[in-house]
Amino acid sequence: MDTLTRIRAFIDVVEAEGFSAAARKTGRSKALLSKYVRELEDELGALLLNRTTRQFSMTEAGHTYFRSAADILKEIDNLADLVRENNADIRGKIRITVPRSFTDAEVGQSLIDFALEHPDLSIEIAAEDRFVDLIEEGFDLGIRVTKLDDSGMIARKLADFKIYACASPKLLEKYGPLNHPQDLANIPMLIDTNSRSHNSIRLQGPTGDAFTVNISGPLVVNSPQTTLRGALAGLGAAMLPDFVARSHIESGALISLFEEYMPTGRGIYAVYPHRRYLPAKVRALVDFMHNWFKRNGPCTPGASGTGS
Repeated sequence: MDTLTRIRAFIDVVEAEGFSAAARKTGRSKALLSKYVRELEDELGALLLNRTTRQFSMTEAGHTYFRSAADILKEIDNLADLVRENNADIRGKIRITVPRSFTDAEVGQSLIDFALEHPDLSIEIAAEDRFVDLIEEGFDLGIRVTKLDDSGMIARKLADFKIYACASPKLLEKYGPLNHPQDLANIPMLIDTNSRSHNSIRLQGPTGDAFTVNISGPLVVNSPQTTLRGALAGLGAAMLPDFVARSHIESGALISLFEEYMPTGRGIYAVYPHRRYLPAKVRALVDFMHNWFKRNGPCTPGASGTGS
């Protein structure tokens, strides 16, 4: 049995956090996986895994070997992708991390459309509203909706997007006309903790002068969708990305406030770690999403695009 097969078995067991889970995931028997890992340990002359009937953990040597071996196998798989690309053959597995608000909104359809076009490709999507270290957590690609300043990543801009200050007609009727963005400090604001600043809004006037508005309100939550629901119910005003808010603004359920003062320079980005080359399957997904946004825009399918 070749060493690569043994290494793959070891990585499968570690990633699945156990022999039984790895057996279910890979379709190999628990006994066979155990045999491969034991042979790898014999070959290396080092114990990689501590295992009992109830517990599973890596030894110090196992941690060291796993990090390097996982990178080596990824490079080998990437080489295979480059060969397959010449035959337009996109297959295998791709792990992508995406903000939950992105997949919950209609733009998540871009990922579904890509999967439909590539039935031989397994796509694992982790939707999480937190910063994810792509390298440390083993992701091939990340989607970030932000003003990108992470110089440690390669990034491709998929589309622009706006931030709106929104309020329901009911809320505006209760608190009277708002004449300046500073008035947002005097009304209840719903705070989405996914934003960089939780208790203040950094705005910029038409003449370029920047200023800060301190905000507070009855709801603090790490969910744009819950923030949206609160705004629609009249609980408070909210800062929302356009792919969450635009359809409600167009219907009149929400009123957009002070658009000329809203933050600029934000976008939807595909980011991936520095590597010698980009795997064909990842490049195919990035190209697909870029073109998808050019056709559909970042808000709703069928809207006019703002992708660059």
